[in-house]
Amino acid sequence: MQLGRVVGSVWATQKNASLEGQRLLVVQPLSAALQPSGQQLICLDCVGAGAGEMVYWCRGREASFPFLPAEIPTEATIVAIVDRVRQGGQ
Repeated sequence: MQLGRVVGSVWATQKNASLEGQRLLVVQPLSAALQPSGQQLICLDCVGAGAGEMVYWCRGREASFPFLPAEIPTEATIVAIVDRVRQGGQ
């Protein structure tokens, strides 16, 4: 699981029927220093994240777990909205 920031959304008129009603958001991964790191990706949103929010996202098979028992075809899913990050034991 990784940290990222929501930087946009995707509107798809043609998609897999199991994605009906699901929100697709553009996420910029963040480094440990909370700086942009790597390429942006498209994530399904299961928590109601919005533009500019820091989020926790997962990739791979685990990305579909928040939607069980439904079988949603996803490679990446936002699973939490981050309120605060503490570093260095402070």
